[in-house]
Amino acid sequence: MSRGGRWRFAAAILRTTTMIAVALALGWGAWAVVATLRENSPGVSAAERVPVKRLELKTNAEGVLDRDPDWLVRTLALPKRASLMELDLLALRARVLADGQVLTASLTRKFPDCLVVQVTERMPVARVLADAGGERKTLLVARDGVVFAGTGYDTAMLATLPWLDGMTLARKGGVFQPVAGMDAVSALLAAAQTYAAHLYSAWAVVSLARLDSDRELEVHTRAPQDVTMVFNADTDYFRQLARLNFMWENLANRPGAQARVDLSLGRQVPVMVSESAAPAVSAPGAAVRAEQKPAPAPAWLKFSFSSSPQPNTQREL
Repeated sequence: MSRGGRWRFAAAILRTTTMIAVALALGWGAWAVVATLRENSPGVSAAERVPVKRLELKTNAEGVLDRDPDWLVRTLALPKRASLMELDLLALRARVLADGQVLTASLTRKFPDCLVVQVTERMPVARVLADAGGERKTLLVARDGVVFAGTGYDTAMLATLPWLDGMTLARKGGVFQPVAGMDAVSALLAAAQTYAAHLYSAWAVVSLARLDSDRELEVHTRAPQDVTMVFNADTDYFRQLARLNFMWENLANRPGAQARVDLSLGRQVPVMVSESAAPAVSAPGAAVRAEQKPAPAPAWLKFSFSSSPQPNTQREL
């Protein structure tokens, strides 16, 4: 390398070293300024000292958790005198989501002393009896099968929900696992509520006992009726409900009679009617076996639908 080349090479190294040194100095200076401003900032220091005084819960339109003013306090279990800056929002969010009634949750600091919790709630579609702590307890089941205790619901509303039967609640880590097959059950209940509310109001129990093996759901009515309906989980529920509605008045006018309607066979709907004094099912496992007088042999009826019922513009039965 010539003498001029060596000089140019040394000058390049010097320029690079100088630029690196200047960049490091500027970075250190910026960090020092931010640290000084943070240390001397009255707003931040005050927020670090002021304890949380307010918890604000916001839920979706159908939500009911805000009816219980103590639910959020119990769930978060904040330490006394804890400030907003000391809170671990991720850990607190996990506590909120641990309640199966909560589908989504977000937490926001609102200075100087308020923590805002925004949640979206699951809505129950059925009830189930479970053994919890050595006692029988009523739990709620959402559309996605999640099981939860339920907070803030009206007792009258819960009484309208059907019971689930013919399934087993599994536990993992002390927590009930989602009910398998609830997608089929939820679709049936939603169709009945939407298109045939007068039929849905009489439903007491939905059995999943034959869902896995035969893809069938059995529905039992409330007292004083005693009707068992079999639905095909792989067929359009609207058509099956339309056929049930066609024959429902005839079944409802037989007080004290037991009937079984098999809607899973398509257009051929066999109906077995037996005059009996047995009480209708009101809850899973709650049927009473009473002495009965000998009843005549069941009468078999068969309804044949030459074509599938066509819905009107409002799809109402």
